[in-house]
Amino acid sequence: MAPATTVAAARRLVGLRRRTEAPPRRPSPSPPRRPSPSPPQRKLRPVAEIMARARYAVVERADYSDVGCEQCGSGERPDELLLCDKCDKGFHMKCLRPIMARVPIGSWLCPKCSGHRRVRSFSQKKIIDFFRIQKSCDGKKKFTSNQDTRKRRRRSRSLVLLKKRRRLLPFIPSEDPNQRLNQMGTLASALTALQMEFSDDLTYSPGMAPRSANQAKFENGGMQVLSKEDMETLELCRAMNRRGECPPLIVVFDSFIR
Repeated sequence: MAPATTVAAARRLVGLRRRTEAPPRRPSPSPPRRPSPSPPQRKLRPVAEIMARARYAVVERADYSDVGCEQCGSGERPDELLLCDKCDKGFHMKCLRPIMARVPIGSWLCPKCSGHRRVRSFSQKKIIDFFRIQKSCDGKKKFTSNQDTRKRRRRSRSLVLLKKRRRLLPFIPSEDPNQRLNQMGTLASALTALQMEFSDDLTYSPGMAPRSANQAKFENGGMQVLSKEDMETLELCRAMNRRGECPPLIVVFDSFIR
């Protein structure tokens, strides 16, 4: 039998161990779950962009008797009426610009569906800067030529001699300033579309032609020297151009010509 002192000491040792042992760890509470982020919203493209990239399909109608020309509005001459393979609209062959002489082979698109770029338009200030107009004419002063003021003399010469002595005549500009502005605007748009610059002088780029090509013998009928009256007419036309009095000409842009 073990002594009492030994048993008491063993009990104290066991109690000490129990008190010094670390308590069992409790599982830590998990942090609250954050709500999952919502998926990013899909960006919707405009309908015009979708239609521009989408492939087109021709849906034929059951009846084309009510189709008319989009230019003149007439449904007559159905044998000359072309139907666009994209918008299914009709156009007369003679109403198109340029006029179509025959029915095209294969698919055909109208000017709107073919995607040609638009012609650049100019404001009044840009037109004046483009042509380097020094003084704009107000249009109130009526144009008169020096040759018109001269007295016309009756000549008994033959018509052949008169044809050989034909002279340059100055152009008569439009009296309406709005009409002149429209004329200059069409010319500026045409030159810009062709990437050309306006120049009032006869200039040649270097290397365009050799000097040997500038000979009088190459002129049909011989080199003709401008008379004094023709030189005055030429200078008069250039002076009118500098004042914004352009020739009465309207340039019609054709999107089919490249």
